[in-house]
Amino acid sequence: MRKILIVGAGQSGLQLALTLREHDYDVTLMSARTPDELRAGYVTSTQCMFHDALTIERKHGLNLWDDVAPAITHQGLSLGDENGNRLLNWRGLWELGPAQSVDQRVKMSAWLELLEERGGKVIIHGVTTADLNSLASMYDLVIVAAGKGELVQLFDRDPSRSPFTKPQRHLAVCYVDGLVPRSEFPGSVNVWLDVLPGIGELIHMPGYTLTGPSDILYLSAVPGGPLDQFRDRPQPEEQLARHKELFRKFAPWEYERFHDAQLTDRRGVLTGGYPPVVRHPVGELPSGMFVLGMADVVVANDPVTGQGANNAAKCAESYLDSILAHGDKPFDREWMQGAFDKYWEYAQHVVKLTNTMLLPPPENIQQILGVAQTNEKVANRFAGGFNNPPDMAEWFFEPEKTEAYLASVS
Repeated sequence: MRKILIVGAGQSGLQLALTLREHDYDVTLMSARTPDELRAGYVTSTQCMFHDALTIERKHGLNLWDDVAPAITHQGLSLGDENGNRLLNWRGLWELGPAQSVDQRVKMSAWLELLEERGGKVIIHGVTTADLNSLASMYDLVIVAAGKGELVQLFDRDPSRSPFTKPQRHLAVCYVDGLVPRSEFPGSVNVWLDVLPGIGELIHMPGYTLTGPSDILYLSAVPGGPLDQFRDRPQPEEQLARHKELFRKFAPWEYERFHDAQLTDRRGVLTGGYPPVVRHPVGELPSGMFVLGMADVVVANDPVTGQGANNAAKCAESYLDSILAHGDKPFDREWMQGAFDKYWEYAQHVVKLTNTMLLPPPENIQQILGVAQTNEKVANRFAGGFNNPPDMAEWFFEPEKTEAYLASVS
C-alpha cells in the first residue's frame, strides 16, 4: 500500500485524502487545528462552489450539506458609478445546476472527522520545513496543501504566469443574519456582484454557517480607494458597521436590504488581501527530496471571481487521477511537474478570468455586460463561465470573438 502525506486541512488537502482512501491508499493528513478548534475559529473564506465542483464532491460522497445549504440558482450583476447610481442590473441562471456556500469551519471540521472514520490518519500539528524534511522519507509522496505559512516558501513564484506583485484588492467579509430578500426577483436565491469600476466590488451570497442558513457580505476594495477601510482590522461589530456604511454610500440599492443585518457570530468576519500568484509546483527540501504543491499553494487567485474552493476541488480531483494512473512507479520530480501541468490545462483559464476581472473592463466586456441586461442567453453564459472558466476563452476576452458571439445571439 502506497503511503502519502498531505499537509493542510482545507478543501484540496482533505478532499484528496478522503478520495485516496476510497482506493485504499495509506493516507496521513496533518492539520494545524482539531475539528473543535476549527469550529471555534474565525471564518477563512466565502467558498461559493459551483455545479462542476459540487458534482465532484457528490461523486465521492462528500456532499454532507445538500439538504441544509441554500441552493443558489442565479448570479446577478449590477454596475454602479462613484456617485451611487446603478447603471445595469441583471442576472444569469446557472443552467447546469445551483451553487452552494458552506462555511469552511463547518465543512473542514466534519471532513476531518470523516477522514478518520474512513481509515485515514490525522495528525494535529503545525508543520515547518524542518519537520517536513524529517518526515518526507517515510512516505512515497508528500503533498503540500497549506496555502499559508512557511511551507509556501518552498515553491518559487513563476513570474511568467504572475503579472501582479502586490494585492489587487483588500477584502472584508461578514457572515450575517437578517437580510431582506431582493425585491426585483422575489423568491429566488442569488449571488450578487455589484461592480464599481475603479473602486472595487460589493458581493453578497447566501450561505450555511455554524448557526444555519445565513448570508455573506463580501467587500473587495481597490487598494487606496474609498472602499479600502479595513486595514486596521476593526472589531467585528465595527467591521459590519463600516461595511453597511460603504453599501449605503456606493450601492444604496442594496443598503435597504442590509441595514438591519447582524453578525451570525463574532468570529464570522475576515479581512486581508494577497497578490495573485502562480508558483512552480515542485519544492525541494534541504534533504534533496521533492514535494508537490497543490491548489492555493501553486495557483492563488484573488477571490473576486469565487474560484478558490472550486479550484481546490478540481485540483484535488486532477491530482487523484494522476496518482491513480501512476500505479507503483516512483513519484519523482518529473511526475510531479506532469501532475501540475495536467491541472494547469484547466487552471490557466481561471487565472485569466480572475486577472481580467481585476482590471478596468475593456470595451468588448463593457459591451457584453450591457447586452446581458436585455439578452438572457448572454447573461446565462456569463454566469456559466464562473462554473466553467475555459468557456470564457471562446467569447469573452478577445474583441473579435465577442463580436462574433454577440452577433450570433442578437
